[in-house]
Amino acid sequence: MKHYLLSVIQPAGEPPAADVLAEIGRSLDAFHDELKTAGGWVFAGGLHSPDTATVVRVEDGHVLMTDGPYTESKEFLGGLCIVRAPDLDAALEWGAKATRATTLPIEVRPFHGETDS
Repeated sequence: MKHYLLSVIQPAGEPPAADVLAEIGRSLDAFHDELKTAGGWVFAGGLHSPDTATVVRVEDGHVLMTDGPYTESKEFLGGLCIVRAPDLDAALEWGAKATRATTLPIEVRPFHGETDS
């Protein structure tokens, strides 16, 4: 089994109405339950908005911290899920289920050293 990152791509701006978010939450819980039952669950979590981020970097040998996201964008990483799947096709199927549950685009990426070949 290999591991894949499912990234939830969230648009910047106002979140959906509370009733819409509640429905998405129920769909996401069902997706996670299905993933756990299938043995593909590793980890999942939502992220706060980019304005809560701090970028830490080394510059001229000194560690610098700056408030805000690394880059400004119309979309950002809203959450992530790490799944265990036998191959990319199976991971893409989980990605399809995740996009249906969240109603948001999902980026599926393999980890180094675990690619199909």
